[in-house]
Amino acid sequence: MGNAELLSIHVHPVKAFRGFAPREAVVEPWGLTGDRRWALIDDGGKVVTQRQQPRLALAAAEHLPGGGLRLSAPGMPDLTVPVPKPGVTTTIDVFGDKVEAVPAEDAAVHAWCSDYLGAAAALMHLDDPATRRPVDPKYALPGETVSFADGYPLLLTTTASLAALNSLIAEGRHAHEGPLPMNRFRPNVVVDGTDAWAEDHWSRLAIGEVTFRVAKKSGRCVVTTTDQGTAARGREPLHSLGRHRRIDGKLVFGQNLVPLTGGTVRVGDPVRVLA
Repeated sequence: MGNAELLSIHVHPVKAFRGFAPREAVVEPWGLTGDRRWALIDDGGKVVTQRQQPRLALAAAEHLPGGGLRLSAPGMPDLTVPVPKPGVTTTIDVFGDKVEAVPAEDAAVHAWCSDYLGAAAALMHLDDPATRRPVDPKYALPGETVSFADGYPLLLTTTASLAALNSLIAEGRHAHEGPLPMNRFRPNVVVDGTDAWAEDHWSRLAIGEVTFRVAKKSGRCVVTTTDQGTAARGREPLHSLGRHRRIDGKLVFGQNLVPLTGGTVRVGDPVRVLA
């Protein structure tokens, strides 16, 4: 691990939309600043992701000063979305978690999202990530919270493990689908300079000035089979993960992290395993 470093950082302002890759990011207790503070819900109040709507891979959200967004998507005009004023919240369903969130104020925002997906949708903002959604208590310490991410503040992956997985794909029945890029896994931080699958054995690490604990391995879903540039779906990597990386009943790639300290992480920061 002497040469391990932070290769890239990824922030996704709207859950399931395309992210961007800053050179540095502030780490808050619930994740990177601005990461997954917004999400879409359907007309039943359930969060909408690429699981149901792979076309979300083609939509993008850009941060604006003050926390607002600029949304863009194929065939749609760009749209500016301000942060809604504090007010009455709506209870939404985030993978079974009942979470209070604030709707975007302008009806045109919800219309834009609905028109793009061809189904009723509304854009919601997580106004107070410090209190709204606890981390799964089976894997959390008291007081830990998370944004609209799948379950944990940050997701870490490594380039060595992706190379190993791509080798497995190349040897399998769907070799024509590989090699896969890292964006299939939608991580927050990507680490270079480790051995393949070394992260399986980490429990605590430091990235630059910030320390994290490893909450659990990341079980993967159908989103990883979605080409983030075309929204087309295939069979990999789930086919190969199912044959080679089934751990405790889950198809595993990457590690879920919870910050132990605050600070800023930067591309090129050294990565040190502490335990």
